[in-house]
Amino acid sequence: MGTFVKCYCYKTMHEKPAKPRCVVLIVEDEPLVRLTGADLLAEAGFEVLEASNADEALRILEATAAVRVVFSDVEMPGSLDGFGLARHICQCWPGIGIVLTSGHRIPAETIPSEGRFLPKPYDGQALVRHIEEIVNH
Repeated sequence: MGTFVKCYCYKTMHEKPAKPRCVVLIVEDEPLVRLTGADLLAEAGFEVLEASNADEALRILEATAAVRVVFSDVEMPGSLDGFGLARHICQCWPGIGIVLTSGHRIPAETIPSEGRFLPKPYDGQALVRHIEEIVNH
């Protein structure tokens, strides 16, 4: 017997607009998970920036005024976890929307009042829907 590999190809969720919808910063320490999320968002028409931890995300936010939404993992290495990053964003950039994700159960009171939570493994359409709701709010 040999190795069996099954590949799945997904259709683009929406037609890509000529101009990106907005800029989304994805913060995820696992490279494959970050790449998958970034690809989903790019296919949905968002301009995507990537960071591997909160420290890198803060440097990007300080240098890039165009970020409209941050999609961040909760558990990651560095000086801040996803909750700390979300609190910092709420204080310094209150106009930026936040979507947090984790493979663990998260108490609702730990999520910022204007933030969203998406459990892992997440559905690409649900991620796009959360971001669209934040942008259109």
